[in-house]
Amino acid sequence: MMNQAVFNLLGIAARARKVISGEELVVKEVRNGNAKLVLLANDASKNSGKKIQDKCTYYNVEYHVIGDRYDLGHATGKEARVALAITDKGFASKLSSLLNEK
Repeated sequence: MMNQAVFNLLGIAARARKVISGEELVVKEVRNGNAKLVLLANDASKNSGKKIQDKCTYYNVEYHVIGDRYDLGHATGKEARVALAITDKGFASKLSSLLNEK
């Protein structure tokens, strides 16, 4: 139930063009300071997961592991996605509050 609210809000953020998807693009957004929140699929490869988590930790960006690559892709209206970066502060804070309730 909680995940459904997260995925619904993620879809709205994607339609507002506030979501960046793809491992390399997410890492770039984190480095540039544009990413406010990062979502990582729980079935991401160890290398991808470690790279993104390390970047988020270093640049002090909140990240959460949620759903699988198909859930993240479906929520944003795309194919399978391993990582998503939220670039809007409002969407990021609302998603963060939903994810931290669990």
